[in-house]
Amino acid sequence: MSDAQKLPSNGLSYKQAGVDIDAGNALVDAIKPAVRSTRRPGADGEIGGFGGLFDLKAAGFKDPVLVAANDGVGTKLRIAIETGNNSTIGQDLVAMCVNDLIVQGAEPLFFLDYLATGKLDVAAATAIVEGIAEGCRIAGCALIGGETAEMPGMYHGKDYDLAGFAVGAAERDALLPRADIAAGDVLVALASSGVHSNGYSLVRRIVEVSGIDWYLPAPFDETVSLADALLTPTRIYVRPLLAALRAGKSIKALAHITGGGFIDNIPRVLPETLSAHVELDKISVPPVFGWLARVGGIDATEMLRTFNCGVGMLVVVPAEEVETVVATLNEQGENATVVGRLVPRDGDAVTFEGALAL
Repeated sequence: MSDAQKLPSNGLSYKQAGVDIDAGNALVDAIKPAVRSTRRPGADGEIGGFGGLFDLKAAGFKDPVLVAANDGVGTKLRIAIETGNNSTIGQDLVAMCVNDLIVQGAEPLFFLDYLATGKLDVAAATAIVEGIAEGCRIAGCALIGGETAEMPGMYHGKDYDLAGFAVGAAERDALLPRADIAAGDVLVALASSGVHSNGYSLVRRIVEVSGIDWYLPAPFDETVSLADALLTPTRIYVRPLLAALRAGKSIKALAHITGGGFIDNIPRVLPETLSAHVELDKISVPPVFGWLARVGGIDATEMLRTFNCGVGMLVVVPAEEVETVVATLNEQGENATVVGRLVPRDGDAVTFEGALAL
């Protein structure tokens, strides 16, 4: 008789300890159609192996530089968890990563996700991954793998956390920002879809102060519930910007307006000799930001450092090419607006004129 056969039949199992291997396998089977829908040149393998493969040559690159980014969704997850609406949070996860790739001029190639939970809910996890797949389809990248970790004792109830990892590539001579950024270059804003995925600890505090239930109509948009309005997924800017770059439009730099807002993100793509001068009254501010500012009593500086205030991406272009770049981006479905210019630095890296229409 083997040692395994001698083990007592009433011994503990992994499932009794809180980890259900069968549920994990069921999830892999459930998400395979969503994963297959993200296939693209360079990635055509099945999930389930120990690693994901990507063929740069098949993707058409000649002298590529790889660009990598990782991110999460932050406490926006709490709204999804508390309302049970897990269908769009995956798109947020992809967006936060691939928008950071395109600002380098890189095409997102593939994506991997990490989902950690106390007890795996196959239906909820499937909805999350389907949202991730939707984000990958919008961005044109392949979902080639991921990890689902069931960790009882680390997470409780329906709580879960998400992380994403994206890799892109750009031809060596097409990386951004360009070295010829200069005073006089113009700032073009691409509209956001709303709050995106930053500042949600403050957002949730404001909702608590307001006393409004998640399921009631949003005070700033009564056609949807407050939860659905605040779960509007982060806009993905990859395809329009790639189209403009490949059309030969002279884009010198891109700034993703994410955590840190205008004040912390714009300087990341500027040389120390230049400042961004932003004309706030040219920004179309979605009503959600006015509501947050009023209910939270938030001053303008805090708004500009915490939220995107209606601008998800800033594009730096030479003044003589502004009209053609704006037209190209608008043709691609964006709402592009000139909101400022670069000037010689004499103090702060970002300066403001006018006021937000909150």
